[in-house]
Amino acid sequence: MDNRPISDLMETTMQKMRDMIDANTIVGEPISTPDGITLIPVSKVSFGFAGGGSDFSQKQEHKSGFGGGTGAGVNITPVAFVVAKGDDVEMLYITPPASTTVDRIIETVPEVMDKIGEFLNKEKE
Repeated sequence: MDNRPISDLMETTMQKMRDMIDANTIVGEPISTPDGITLIPVSKVSFGFAGGGSDFSQKQEHKSGFGGGTGAGVNITPVAFVVAKGDDVEMLYITPPASTTVDRIIETVPEVMDKIGEFLNKEKE
């Protein structure tokens, strides 16, 4: 297959996207606090890419009849922090406040389960 100018455009755009997005974009550099807590940011990355082109017939032999373009968009959204202190590691999610009563109840289920587990462990002792 002949190499077309659109291939060069698309390859350049994809390489620029690869340069911007790497593993450190999703899982950030650890941040250490003076009291021994380490925070590691976690982000969601989404992107889109489009490209197109066309060859036009030319009346003159040595003129290029190509028109084309490419584009890309990237969205990086922080979603959580991994919090580590000593041997304890926890995921702290960044979420918008619950908008309905059902959402609020669903958010509290993990806390309730933890408290029930703590209560049962105390009863066994």
